[in-house]
Amino acid sequence: MVRPVSPRAAAAAALVVALAFAAPRPARAQFATPPPDQPDLPVDATFRAATVESLAAHVAATYVFPDVGERAARALRDKLKRGRYDHIAGAKAFGDSLNADLRAVAHDLHLRVHYFNRTLPPSGAEDTAPSAEELARMAAQSRLRNYGFERVERLAGNVGYLDLRGFEASPEAANVAEAALSFLGHTDALIVDLRRNGGGDPNMIVLILSHLYKGEERVHVNDFYLRTSGHTEEYWTSTSVPGPRFDGKDVYVLTSRFTGSAAEEFAYDIKNLKRGTLVGETTAGGANPGGFVRLNDHFAAFIANGRAINPVSHTNWEGVGVEPDVKVPADDALKTAHVAALTGLRAKATEDERRAALDRALEFAKNQPVVALNLGGPAMMRPASAAPPPAAAAAAAGH
Repeated sequence: MVRPVSPRAAAAAALVVALAFAAPRPARAQFATPPPDQPDLPVDATFRAATVESLAAHVAATYVFPDVGERAARALRDKLKRGRYDHIAGAKAFGDSLNADLRAVAHDLHLRVHYFNRTLPPSGAEDTAPSAEELARMAAQSRLRNYGFERVERLAGNVGYLDLRGFEASPEAANVAEAALSFLGHTDALIVDLRRNGGGDPNMIVLILSHLYKGEERVHVNDFYLRTSGHTEEYWTSTSVPGPRFDGKDVYVLTSRFTGSAAEEFAYDIKNLKRGTLVGETTAGGANPGGFVRLNDHFAAFIANGRAINPVSHTNWEGVGVEPDVKVPADDALKTAHVAALTGLRAKATEDERRAALDRALEFAKNQPVVALNLGGPAMMRPASAAPPPAAAAAAAGH
């Protein structure tokens, strides 16, 4: 997994990472997920038939697995011919039926139809540059999200904690990442919380993973194959990143059933590289990247045209998710990981004063209340008596 590189190659690798963040992202029209309460629209037989044909053609032509794409296209056309959609009068129900039929064949969480009450941009607009207003709006939204970095904290016992809600790739996001990791640079263990993280850009994954290895190590993290180009793009850690390195420190990654896409890649990379311990629940199971295509004025489809290929497992987590090393309810994951980190540090401590401090931190951590995720709403507190199962904490600590 680790290969030596010359200083010249190392400098080139660092430049590649820098350019990945500095270069503009591919321009796309904004197919932002519509609100669930948007009004419905009536659909007639002509509209349904045209939508099915457009969807089938796009899936057959671009879906990452050609045989699956062909099967899905045949299934859609066959269901249309047999009257599967004849009784559907509303766009929302029509979209739900199409998604159920796609999922039955492809079993791909990313392959999905979206209904929009508003009129979508015309075909070809997805390849045009966003307007200045759109760029400003996207930049403002990223700033409001703090580029995915929700919370950075030094927990009891000098354990670092990073609550990361998304993997964004931009110069601004890279600056926030470096600031967050610098703040945590003097901690003795690191917890990365991905329980509310739905994904993002693999370049941010590479940036963060680069901090987990020694400067002279260049590690092959992941590959992405794209059907549209036939090209496989490799992702490696960088030997030259600013800020601290966490090599030699225990790393814990928290997962939930809502951890998706790029966040799953981060967890999968950590697991296959044996660089840390996953604590929590099996992730969502969406591994195949792609993009939106316009079907008509009110429907678009996200079609996976690529697939992740891990250099260790030679496969990915599509449809199965990433299994944690320590299985606990997502609500218990932070407490379990914190106790495990402290237990591991306590076992390595050589000075009496440090051991005593870690004993106090352990007692404190074990008596902390569990924070329920309550995904979709504000955090809720559970009683402190809801301690992590002893077996789970011991397993996380490697005992």
